[in-house]
Amino acid sequence: MRPVAAIVSRGFSICRPDAAKLRRLRMSQTSRTTMSSSGRILSAHPYDTNHSSTRRSFSAHDTSSTPDEASTHHAGEFVSHGRPPVTSFSPDELMVRDLCQQWADEELRPVVREMDEESRYLPGIIDGLFECGLMGMEIPEQYGGAGMNFTSALLAVEELSRVDPSVSILVDIHNTLTNNAVRFWGSKDLKDKWLPRLATDTVSSFALSEAGSGSDAFAMKTTATPSPDGSSYTINGSKLWISNAEEAGVFLLFANANPEKGYRGITAFMVDSSTEGITVGKPESKLGLRASSTCPVTFEDVKVDSSEILGVVGEGYRYCISILNEGRIGIGAQQLGIAKGCLDVAMPYLMERKQFGTTIGDFQGMQHQYAQIATEIYAAELMVYNTARMKEQGLPFVKEA
Repeated sequence: MRPVAAIVSRGFSICRPDAAKLRRLRMSQTSRTTMSSSGRILSAHPYDTNHSSTRRSFSAHDTSSTPDEASTHHAGEFVSHGRPPVTSFSPDELMVRDLCQQWADEELRPVVREMDEESRYLPGIIDGLFECGLMGMEIPEQYGGAGMNFTSALLAVEELSRVDPSVSILVDIHNTLTNNAVRFWGSKDLKDKWLPRLATDTVSSFALSEAGSGSDAFAMKTTATPSPDGSSYTINGSKLWISNAEEAGVFLLFANANPEKGYRGITAFMVDSSTEGITVGKPESKLGLRASSTCPVTFEDVKVDSSEILGVVGEGYRYCISILNEGRIGIGAQQLGIAKGCLDVAMPYLMERKQFGTTIGDFQGMQHQYAQIATEIYAAELMVYNTARMKEQGLPFVKEA
């Protein structure tokens, strides 16, 4: 089964990503596409008050070097002249984007306000993410994942963020941090144990920060004391501001197995949340992302088998820094989605509200403002997806992230 087919079949009952419907969606988007005399393809009018077309208003792609050459091609077609645009996506990536847009509009949008007011995910939302295959984006199919690429995961995060970033942050942390850390550094046994669960039913949480150790991992106080025979470790310490803590079935925990070595003793563990000695505290009352749980987590004499070590003892700091660099690209996709979501809401209103006999969106002062905003969003989109492509090509991307 192809990766996208795996996602579609898994999410069919909830998302109904009918192939014919998606084809009609793409055709309707193409039919709204116009070409300027300069040979640039312009997507749906950026100020269209129709919600669905407004969502696709930030991409413009050169199709040729001359107007005459451009006129020989139909609007909406890409013409290859060397490398493709950074923001052009493969059919599989577009399928993921469309699936996420449909699920977010149909299943998530109606309950966003309720979840925000109650500071929790409603029943069915997390199940829906798993059923749509969005929690195992890069996990190989052999483990029950979708087997997609990094860009596909970012597109999922962006589309969910346009509707509710509280949900997208859960997907982002789970995919770009925990799942990828297990894929990159987990032993075969660790992969066999956790990847199928992470792809199908188990939410993860990234437990790094402490009261005196946020970005400064050198100050980490949580310890992992080995047993005399080295077969297990006893973890003691407290973590703060841990996202997904209430929903987590497993913590990717960082603790110091040899404090005398400083940061070179930091080790990563996969810790089942049901293990005795783990206490998840009261969630923070936040200004935003309210449905997402952000909690203190205490580990008191928590015994973990040495087989749950991720990678090599003492290499946790290196793993952490490396995976957080990737995670920052995911956060960029989240912010991009939030910005687009704001414009999704604002633009129709600007074309509905009238003053002095005309819509306020037609006033030049307003046009300057939303043109500037749209330009900055497009620039951010280029930065995010260029960095994602660099990461996929194995190029250095730390500065860009």
